[in-house]
Amino acid sequence: MALAKERCEACTGATPTVAGAELDALRAELSPEWEVDGVRLRRRMRFGDFAAAFATATRVALIAEGEGHHPDMAVGWGRLEIELTTHAVKGLTRNDFILAAKIDAAVG
Repeated sequence: MALAKERCEACTGATPTVAGAELDALRAELSPEWEVDGVRLRRRMRFGDFAAAFATATRVALIAEGEGHHPDMAVGWGRLEIELTTHAVKGLTRNDFILAAKIDAAVG
């Protein structure tokens, strides 16, 4: 995936959001498990136990820290929920899709 090889860029209130054909093209590069929910990308994962969910959340956190773009995550027994949005513009930017692609590459 070419998107997973890109780097997130620092966002400002002037960072452009993605919509329409651009959103569709970026979405096509991600796992079908990602849902576009308004101004968020959301993915829910299931695991056999808490430890596996927590370990995956930790891997995602380390990727996010490296990119300087941080998701909201909820971890529970056998589940991990990840939400991506760009808070600075209250919408989806290319960074959200780059981080989602990196997550896909790391966790399958």
